[in-house]
Amino acid sequence: MIETPSSAPAELSVVVPVFNERDNVAPLIHEIVAALRPLLPFEIVYVDDHSTDDTIARLLALKQEVPELRVLGHGVQSGQSTAIRTGVNAARASWIATLDGDGQNDPADIPKLLQARAKADGQVKLFAGWRVNRQDTASKRWASRWANAIRSRMLRDDTPDTGCGIKLFERGAFLDLPYFDHMHRYLPALMQRAGWRTLSIPVNHRNRSSGVSKYNNLNRAWVGISDLRGVAWLIRRSRIPRAREL
Repeated sequence: MIETPSSAPAELSVVVPVFNERDNVAPLIHEIVAALRPLLPFEIVYVDDHSTDDTIARLLALKQEVPELRVLGHGVQSGQSTAIRTGVNAARASWIATLDGDGQNDPADIPKLLQARAKADGQVKLFAGWRVNRQDTASKRWASRWANAIRSRMLRDDTPDTGCGIKLFERGAFLDLPYFDHMHRYLPALMQRAGWRTLSIPVNHRNRSSGVSKYNNLNRAWVGISDLRGVAWLIRRSRIPRAREL
């Protein structure tokens, strides 16, 4: 039996930022639909970060067959963190799932994150994917281990993998966080700074089947050093008072 879209308000918004991912949008969208349509009312919010290929045209064509799909587009290229924030701002559900647009995250893991949320207490506002079997190049895996070790030492965020694109978080808690470029790499530390708890959940990771990576180890390292110092400063300067109504 083929599931049909529910007319109920969305309980989950799946936000996917993309830049030049023309051949990955259709397979990923169909996987999201297959994973979620039997479970709950949802929407898919794609944010195109000013692609120079025909990603937008393909997304608009897909709207005709996937009624849950919404498409937003940036007028200028603004980066992944800004694209995620654009999607979260536009989202209609109170909880957000994010996926990278390259297809390396598996939408079949979203139900696993939802199950973890159902078992957790209300203080957990972020469920972060943890790529236990990464399918990247050896140099990327080495750079990621190096970066995670330094980040963990400085921020003490108790998170083994902050670079995984699949996450589940409360929309309001996310929008309360300080916004800056590349903030998506520090969501566990930022959520904890705000007084919330976070959990890491093992998830699948896949090879990129089409297109090319938009990052390299060198530019990621230089930007990461500056961002890491900034996030560490934010944590040192944070205060979370306990208040009671008088």
